[in-house]
Amino acid sequence: MTAAPPTPPATETPTLELSPDCLSDALCKNVYDLTGSTWFAEGSYWILLKPLRIVMILLLAVAARFLLHRAIRRLVRSTTDAAVPTLLKPLRERIPTAATEPGEFVPERRRQRAEAIGSVLSSMVTAFVFGIALLMILKEFSFDLAPLLASAGIAGVALGFGAQSLVKDLIAGLFMLLEDQYGVGDTVDVGEATGVVESVGLRVTTVRDARGVLWYIRNGEIVRVGNKSQGWALVVVDLPIGFASTEEATAVLRTAAASVALDPDLAPQIVEPPEVLGVEQVTIDGAVIRTVVKTSADGQFAVGRELRRRLAEALENSGITAKIAAARFYPGIPTAAPTAPV
Repeated sequence: MTAAPPTPPATETPTLELSPDCLSDALCKNVYDLTGSTWFAEGSYWILLKPLRIVMILLLAVAARFLLHRAIRRLVRSTTDAAVPTLLKPLRERIPTAATEPGEFVPERRRQRAEAIGSVLSSMVTAFVFGIALLMILKEFSFDLAPLLASAGIAGVALGFGAQSLVKDLIAGLFMLLEDQYGVGDTVDVGEATGVVESVGLRVTTVRDARGVLWYIRNGEIVRVGNKSQGWALVVVDLPIGFASTEEATAVLRTAAASVALDPDLAPQIVEPPEVLGVEQVTIDGAVIRTVVKTSADGQFAVGRELRRRLAEALENSGITAKIAAARFYPGIPTAAPTAPV
């Protein structure tokens, strides 16, 4: 009796295993569990799921950018209202004793400043949102982000060291806009340059001085700023009267100063009437009397010139100027004019 030949073992059909990317994805595994087809699960993962995820990332990025830009625009529009956020209030308005009247700050100036800040914030939001979206899309394509982030960090450090002055200028410009230290049309003193501000940027401020020279000043190099166009100004005039009677000179100057306040062209620019304070100092040439007047920021120059002219004319018409000249030529006779020799 011959033994039956052994039956060959049945050959199993090899099954394709899912890729690690598909195994790590819950949707891809669910498709595989429902269909039992490896190629269908893999195909739907790369043809359907991946593009849908990328589209969703882009849509979310666009939506987030739209909402953030809308919030920034609302913040900019609200600056013209009475209730302004503290962040956008000028530094002088945050101090209770710095402003005498809430309405003295021009809404148009505040609007321009807010629009500049809003433009910067919008650009930062766009770069931040789409930067994150780009990293998420690269991750969907199985890019290893660790070396990319490390390289970006090294490049950022190198750029920071190489562009310290640029970063300093940008940060100083941003805080200058936030605090409203000065604006276009203001007369400022920034050290070597004193004049009218013609343009304000995040990096450079341009100032044109009295001689017509246009100065380009980096914001990071501005250590202190004297703004002559905010709020009110105080015009101070010191006039020497020699050794004439201080009471007589004070009365003459007080009458001349009062006439400036009555001038219909200058009265709107005068905040408080002129005041003759009296003898400010005594020098070898005699006494010096100080006169002050509080004016608006825009009218300080016109009022100051007219006040000096009228005070000088008053001293000349009263004869005090002649006494000063006589005292200089004949020191022993300060109050009388010189007599002609016989």
